[in-house]
Amino acid sequence: MLNFFSEDIEFSLPNPLKTKKWIKNSSKSEGYEISDLNYVFCSDEYLLEINKQYLDHDYYTDIITFDNSEEDNVLEGDIYISIDRIRENADTFHTDFNTELRRVLIHGLLHLTGYEDSTDELKMVMRTKEDEYLMQF
Repeated sequence: MLNFFSEDIEFSLPNPLKTKKWIKNSSKSEGYEISDLNYVFCSDEYLLEINKQYLDHDYYTDIITFDNSEEDNVLEGDIYISIDRIRENADTFHTDFNTELRRVLIHGLLHLTGYEDSTDELKMVMRTKEDEYLMQF
């Protein structure tokens, strides 16, 4: 099951059915099945509180991914996305809002499938994968 929620803001995902299909196909391409995956759209302040409470980080971020998977190749988790950050990043990186949103949606999925972005080299690998999946939307 793949779900989209809004927590402390009013937000409707553009093209939710197409987006679900895209995320599921991307997951399958990585060799994973989605069991229970929740995307939660929220504000900067809401995500900052999650960042402080669960990760002991006191800064804004665009996404936090919690992996609840218990079986190999089966995805379960919660992905929190700040719509405020998406808007700001779209301006900063000179891209449109929907493209930046899709990049972050797939970024969270890639984390759940084992991709990391803790070094410049790993960030390049992840960015390449993001670009690959963005072209498939």
